[in-house]
Amino acid sequence: MGVAAAVGLSALLAASRVAHEGLRVAGAVVLVWFGVRALWQARRGGRPGGVVPEVGGAVSSGWRCFRLGLVTNFANPKAGVFAVSFLPQFVPQGWPVGWVLVGFSVLWALIDLAWYTAVVWSVGAARRLLGRPVVRRRLDQVSGVVLVGLGVRLAAEAR
Repeated sequence: MGVAAAVGLSALLAASRVAHEGLRVAGAVVLVWFGVRALWQARRGGRPGGVVPEVGGAVSSGWRCFRLGLVTNFANPKAGVFAVSFLPQFVPQGWPVGWVLVGFSVLWALIDLAWYTAVVWSVGAARRLLGRPVVRRRLDQVSGVVLVGLGVRLAAEAR
């Protein structure tokens, strides 16, 4: 989204009600879909311990998880609005805005990479607890309800 801001795409998102509404509805659909899948998995009794699921329930590859994360990120209009409204205020006067925003985007991605690496490492360390069928089912239920709720709220939200 930061690179999109640098090339002006998220400015279009902020300026165009139709583009924002379309992305907002798409984001709502993605959230509800993820939530329903999590609730469905919880209802079916969860997954075998240690298996990383994909949306369809089969084992995921690292690239599949990466693509799923990209879809989730691109379906979030608030990230684009953040990139357009927050990042440009830090561009020093006289500097090339596009290049500085690309640099900020790379920095933003590296900070997120460090943060999510720590999160993934922590979850990996807690795998034994989180892999228990009862805990897994509860996590699926809670995350499913939260995701469906966020999707419904996003769909109902007026700009």
